Amino acid sequence: RATGVGAADAVFQQGQAVYYGGRRDARTVMTAAHLTLPFGTWVRVTHARTGRSVDVLINDRGPFGVASRVIDVSREAAAALGILSEGVAPVTLSVLSRP
Repeated sequence: RATGVGAADAVFQQGQAVYYGGRRDARTVMTAAHLTLPFGTWVRVTHARTGRSVDVLINDRGPFGVASRVIDVSREAAAALGILSEGVAPVTLSVLSRP
């Protein structure tokens, strides 16, 4: 579900997002992988250059290997953010709710 950025959202983390194939549902729903956030956490991912945002559900672990990458988003979330052609984009993360 793509959304605008609300004034009450506190930035949790900044870095890069990448989209991934990951779990089977990663191609069709708004999900993401994060190294430390609990599964079931909702996060708003905002593209730093365009301001486009999407709310994703954390349901996997990652990204691995590159310290600047803070979240792996599903293909659908990447499309909503406009990063499919870029592959990697600067983002901010705001936690919306925890399980």
